[in-house]
Amino acid sequence: MLKAEIVLDTKSILGEGPVWDDRENVLYWVDIKKCELHIFDPVKNKDRVIITDQPIGTVVPGKKKNSLVLAMENGFYFLDVLTGKTEFIGDPEKDKPDNRFNDGKCDPAGRFFAGTMGKQGGREAGALYMLDTDAGLSISKVLDKISISNGIVWSRDKKTMYYIDSPVKKVWAFDYDLSTGSIGNRRDAIDGTAEPGVFDGMTDDSRGILWIAYYRGGRVAAWDPVTGKKLEEIEVPAPHVTACAFGGKDLDTLYITTARQGMTEAELKAWPQAGGLFTVKPGVSGVKAYRFGA
Repeated sequence: MLKAEIVLDTKSILGEGPVWDDRENVLYWVDIKKCELHIFDPVKNKDRVIITDQPIGTVVPGKKKNSLVLAMENGFYFLDVLTGKTEFIGDPEKDKPDNRFNDGKCDPAGRFFAGTMGKQGGREAGALYMLDTDAGLSISKVLDKISISNGIVWSRDKKTMYYIDSPVKKVWAFDYDLSTGSIGNRRDAIDGTAEPGVFDGMTDDSRGILWIAYYRGGRVAAWDPVTGKKLEEIEVPAPHVTACAFGGKDLDTLYITTARQGMTEAELKAWPQAGGLFTVKPGVSGVKAYRFGA
């Protein structure tokens, strides 16, 4: 089994949401609890941190240079990388102060899908939303009664959306209509009920294989979503593995975020690098991340 190695020992409380920007050659990722957006340049080995006024669930690169889109605790925002200033877009759950946004990604058409969850982890308190690229930047609900919205990926042929609601311990597959962003025909693609921990964030490689982070499982595993079979595992020296993304010049480095929230003193002593950013080269390459607005 391959083992990931630490690249940034940040001791993040809840590291999450890595995404590689192939235009700027940097990795964006967040510490949700610390309200931090990280911009990591692996060539310069420099990690810039932007502090925001509220927790960030996830981040995606924008179409315009130096522009990102954030799913924050209180809705969607644009962020200017140069100034660190945010611009409010909309909040579909302004009537739900006990919820916050969590994971998300852009689809092949440049729409931003991001989901919510109860801050206290309440069952079925959240939903999955789509921020569209129309002139009005409309926001619509895609799925309801979601507990902890996490990994989301589209198949190489763009006809299937894969999605994780963590407590379910499965990867769902949906038929996907790229022209409208609508989904249907939900079914189980991967069954993780016998796996350690729960499925968290995920990414895909150039073959269409899904790479899934195991929260409370200390690993990332590669799964074939067509056959539902697990292909390989990567050991991560941290128990709470939250998400992963391929990056680097050749998209052959898997970046892995972790968390240290909820760990005891004994656990932190046993796993001193928990909360860090890890990397591994699994021998395959990823694909470019979709940008908001395509």
